[in-house]
Amino acid sequence: MSSSKVTLALIQMRCSPEPRENLAKALARVSEAADRGAQIICLQELFTSQYFCQVEDHKYFQLAEEIPGPSTDALCQLAKERGAVIVASLFEKRSAGLYHNTAAVIDADGQYLGKYRKMHIPDDPLFYEKFYFTPGDLGFRAWKTRYANIGVCVCWDQWYPESARLTALAGAQILFFPTAIGWHPDEKEQYGPRQHSAWETIQRSHAIANGCYVAVPNRVGHEAPDGGPGIEFWGQSFVVDPAGQIVAKASVGDEEILIVEADLDALDTQRTHWPFFRDRRIDAYGDLQKRFID
Repeated sequence: MSSSKVTLALIQMRCSPEPRENLAKALARVSEAADRGAQIICLQELFTSQYFCQVEDHKYFQLAEEIPGPSTDALCQLAKERGAVIVASLFEKRSAGLYHNTAAVIDADGQYLGKYRKMHIPDDPLFYEKFYFTPGDLGFRAWKTRYANIGVCVCWDQWYPESARLTALAGAQILFFPTAIGWHPDEKEQYGPRQHSAWETIQRSHAIANGCYVAVPNRVGHEAPDGGPGIEFWGQSFVVDPAGQIVAKASVGDEEILIVEADLDALDTQRTHWPFFRDRRIDAYGDLQKRFID
């Protein structure tokens, strides 16, 4: 493209128990974002359902679909109609008994470019993802789209500097992290501020260390599909520039389409003046392949 400017959109929305309703809502939000000038649009993690990983229940495997499949078909058609790149996080059925938490990447001409399978899988109270998802086996990837080179990781990946580093080294100018993160209601008062601050800080650090944009769409609202206290998703989707500054942030409790203009020339400026890639001592990093140095 001739311009270094690209307009991003992050879709922050509430999800119902009905997948068809959620897909229809997502398609409408993507269309609205395109109407507002968005060129690259990213949906939140597992947007076609409520966050079912709060419990371990085999019934939820029925939510999974093939990728490419029905949801990506609809999104590919919309991407072609609107000339927008779309990043879509879905529950992938790879084969009988083999499932992934996967993000599909669709170019502005409607072409399905490929997928990223979530590499880091959590297993915490109300986030029992290891029951559902096999760790990804496609590595950390970047795709050349019509408007920018983008990379995608998913939620729990965002806590690992290795994820962001390897995706940036693959050529990503913008790192997208579709997310579903929130508070345990009984912990919010005591731990809520520090948890949220840590979440923002680690992702701002990815932008600084790699000299790239970081964009994080999160879901919003309270979800308890199987009863109990549920999770209060904290919204606050945000975009960080290559200097680590938050340039835009969505609200805590409202559905929102966050529109942000990114200047890709800022990557060259940032990486030239703070040349972290140049000064990396790749000859000394072999021990990173160990679980722990003892």
